[in-house]
Amino acid sequence: MQIKFFLDTRQKEELTKALKKSDCPHFRERILMLLLRNEGMTYQEISDFLGCSYRSVAYWCVHGDPDDLESLKDKRRQGNYRKATKAYIKLLMEVIKKDPNDLGYEFDRWTGERLANYLAQSTGIKLSVSQVRKILNQQKIRLPLAKVRSRAKMKIKPNTNNEVFAN
Repeated sequence: MQIKFFLDTRQKEELTKALKKSDCPHFRERILMLLLRNEGMTYQEISDFLGCSYRSVAYWCVHGDPDDLESLKDKRRQGNYRKATKAYIKLLMEVIKKDPNDLGYEFDRWTGERLANYLAQSTGIKLSVSQVRKILNQQKIRLPLAKVRSRAKMKIKPNTNNEVFAN
């Protein structure tokens, strides 16, 4: 038995709007499941079309509420990233624009680790380096690669341990 046109016009508009607006692939996929189901596609057809499991389609078509878009969001995403408040992100965006020397540091470039440490001292919010990088990626900011000393400047001093010393 195929269910067709179970969504009213307002629901379709809300789902389509959320589909265009969201950057979360799982959320978008679930919206598509409801929209395709509304067009009369079977679970198997939707599964084949989207390249996801039949069970996922069946679950979200039954449990996804078109009137409550929050029901389509993945609850697992409510993890540690919420520690980064809007104020934290704003400060991160301000700090990334500043030269570390102006803040009293001896290095010339920010790294994820340096930013995480600086912000932990400034705000008391401790995030991992990968979390800081994710926030920067979401803001379309890439950290420059650190300067790498060329091998030509590296010398091996004659000692018994063959330790490497930089000029």
